[in-house]
Amino acid sequence: MNHPDKEFWNARYRALEFAYGTEPNDWLAEKLAALPPGRILLPMEGEGRNAVFAAERGWEVIAFDFCEEGRSKAMRLAASRGVEIDYRICAVEDFPFPEGHFDAVAFIFGHLQPDIRQRIHRRAATSLRPGGHFILEAFHPRQLGRSSGGPKALELLYTEETISDDLGDLETLELLSCSTELHEGPYHQGAAEVLRYLGRRI
Repeated sequence: MNHPDKEFWNARYRALEFAYGTEPNDWLAEKLAALPPGRILLPMEGEGRNAVFAAERGWEVIAFDFCEEGRSKAMRLAASRGVEIDYRICAVEDFPFPEGHFDAVAFIFGHLQPDIRQRIHRRAATSLRPGGHFILEAFHPRQLGRSSGGPKALELLYTEETISDDLGDLETLELLSCSTELHEGPYHQGAAEVLRYLGRRI
């Protein structure tokens, strides 16, 4: 599938500096700290900061993104940290999401178009093993107008209702919108309004 925004992301990731830093997302780091390592899927993983973090903590990491430049940065970061990750070039619509395969799936600021969002989230949920966890952080509609990151279109931002509808087949462990302070590279800096979710496949 031809993505008109692919070159935008390749250009952003082509820069020497890591667009979103090299440290993991706080919500993901907190949730993984409470789970035994297993096999984790990281869709739309960009420059690999979360994949490398998970690998450092003993997870078997499968990650993907449609941007070659993101993968290139991710593989360099993994090598510099002495870990291995399985990072594939793939559009989110094309990833197979094998049934019952992963112990965790994490969408970290992976905002999806409304016409595919629910389908992708549900396919990702079915790729969890029973007892597997779904971790998500995204920008809330209250983020509109802020300079700390995120899509500028309301339909790409997530509410509690959005995620409840998408992931109703999972057991919801945590679902909240909150204010936070982002320190994730040059493009996620400052006060932000986010949605956080943790669910479990029964």
